[in-house]
Amino acid sequence: MREAVQQFFDATAESVGLARDFTTATLTAWGLTACVEDIRVCVSELASNALVHGTEPGYGFLVRLEAEEEFVRLEVHDSHNRWPRIRHPADTDTCGRGLLIVEALAEDWGVQEGDPLGKVVWSRLPAIPPDPDSLRTG
Repeated sequence: MREAVQQFFDATAESVGLARDFTTATLTAWGLTACVEDIRVCVSELASNALVHGTEPGYGFLVRLEAEEEFVRLEVHDSHNRWPRIRHPADTDTCGRGLLIVEALAEDWGVQEGDPLGKVVWSRLPAIPPDPDSLRTG
């Protein structure tokens, strides 16, 4: 199975929730319900970053999902050229953990130049999460 869909979102506060809903509906339609929660968290973090740090006035952001054999590739395209960086917030900080969360959930993630402008922040997540029993040690 190899499918891809994308949707554009305006630069409004409601768009992050709409991006989560789009992600849930898409993954459910593809029969990938086991991975919905992790990918919803990642789209929420990346869409929030795009909204706060990545959109130029008059531009929104685009979410693209691609189903591969064993993975789902999530992309968030925005109009800003500044690339994100992982922060290491203090315990008392109320923000700055988004990319750390994406890094923890994703098999891989990165940033690439957008076409024709901006950037694409992407993550590659397992289509089926690992069996919790296989993660136990001892």
